[in-house]
Amino acid sequence: MQVILLEKVGKLGDLGDVVKVKQGFARNYLIPTKLARRATEAAIKEFEGRRAELEKAAAAKLAAAQALGEQLAGKTVRVAQKAGVDGRLFGSVTNADIAEALTKMGLAVVKSQVRMPNGPIKTVGDHTVAVAPHTDVVVDVAVQVLAQAD
Repeated sequence: MQVILLEKVGKLGDLGDVVKVKQGFARNYLIPTKLARRATEAAIKEFEGRRAELEKAAAAKLAAAQALGEQLAGKTVRVAQKAGVDGRLFGSVTNADIAEALTKMGLAVVKSQVRMPNGPIKTVGDHTVAVAPHTDVVVDVAVQVLAQAD
């Protein structure tokens, strides 16, 4: 299915690109989240008319993400979890836990913006995770997992 991108989508394309994607990806994700529209003649003409407006909105989102990235740089998040004697957690620290801790610190981060390539954290200690408020802005944040005192 051919779609025209209304925003920059990581690993797919920039604003205004006409790309071919699988039908399910377009119908279930790109179109409902307003990241893309079907690439019909009418949609392309309408997009060209709104291009300046969409580029301005994209630039504002990028500026906001860069400002958040500057605030996140160098931050250390402390998360307390129940742990055994050997330092293994009884649960795990997930991206939702880290996003919640950052939100409590006054930084607006959604759990989908916290990237944990190695999966959830399952040990006590210092770890590093990436926070991506925008596809072009990725900041490393230190996560300190502490054993919770009963």
